[in-house]
Amino acid sequence: MRMILAVAAVLYSASAFAQTDKPPMVGDAPLVQVKPKGTKAAAAAATPAPKGKPQSIAARLQACLDLDDGTKDRLNCYDAIIPPAPKPKPAKAKGYADCRFIKEEDERLACFNGFAESIPKLPKT
Repeated sequence: MRMILAVAAVLYSASAFAQTDKPPMVGDAPLVQVKPKGTKAAAAAATPAPKGKPQSIAARLQACLDLDDGTKDRLNCYDAIIPPAPKPKPAKAKGYADCRFIKEEDERLACFNGFAESIPKLPKT
């Protein structure tokens, strides 16, 4: 019985000493936790935060029209807004969101161009 009490006293005192107000120290500097690479900080650096109000999809599609027509850059702009999800036999596109199902890049670009050009220009406020 005395042995059990002695072990319990040692364990409780050890846990009491482990609870300190100071952070653990390595030499004279506090211990630092290292975060893994490729976290939210890297994702935030890759896509800059929009200034002001967030733009609608229509406004972002119209912004892609400023790039040269028929170029890979314009298609990349559209694909950044609506990521492609090609299907083997897509149906005829009824809206700009359906353009993502077209597998051929030239056809997808023509589809996006057609819808982006038909969107009425929004007033800039």
